[in-house]
Amino acid sequence: MESRIEKQIQEVEGKLTRMGLLAEQAIEKAMDSLLNRDDELAKKVIEEDAHIDRLDKQIEDLSLRILLLDSPVSSDFLRVSAALKMITDLERIGDYAVDIAEEVISFPNEPYAKGLDDLTEMGNAAVSLVHEAVKTFINGDIDSARKLPEEDDKLDFLFLKIKKELLSLIKKKEDFADQAIIFMMIAKYLERIGDHAVNIGEWVDYGETGTHSVS
Repeated sequence: MESRIEKQIQEVEGKLTRMGLLAEQAIEKAMDSLLNRDDELAKKVIEEDAHIDRLDKQIEDLSLRILLLDSPVSSDFLRVSAALKMITDLERIGDYAVDIAEEVISFPNEPYAKGLDDLTEMGNAAVSLVHEAVKTFINGDIDSARKLPEEDDKLDFLFLKIKKELLSLIKKKEDFADQAIIFMMIAKYLERIGDHAVNIGEWVDYGETGTHSVS
């Protein structure tokens, strides 16, 4: 029979997996709202962030209850402690999706001055990285968790590429500045999402080994 504490930890991990899925979907919807100029979808991303925040609070409460009241053994302590850290990163990922949605809503009522292929590629890479990070958690896959920084390099490269392009366009066309700032902010939010996905991988490593490298 499973112990009570094991059932509680499984509940924590199940909610965390759900939180990760919602964070992935939030990024996808936010980027879709940008691509399709869909303010209603952007507003939906903002509204649905409450679900991520609610799971964050539930996981935090349950995890603290386990740590404070159940005196978990070392391995269980690490799993729960890692989950507590991961929810902070997932909550921030959700917030960045909201930030992107808010930029979409604030966008000037004018045609895009540039194509969105590079931002779309960056958004897809961010979603993939978050997906892989959550998968390493579900599978307890340390090897894959340690490879996440390599995947994050792609996001960093795309961010620098977009930044360079936007600065060049501003020099050629000054009235593009307002749009360029919004595109730059969206790219920066996606780059930060990648950093938080890498953090999740580091906490997976900690949950399995008890060691944590500072990125």
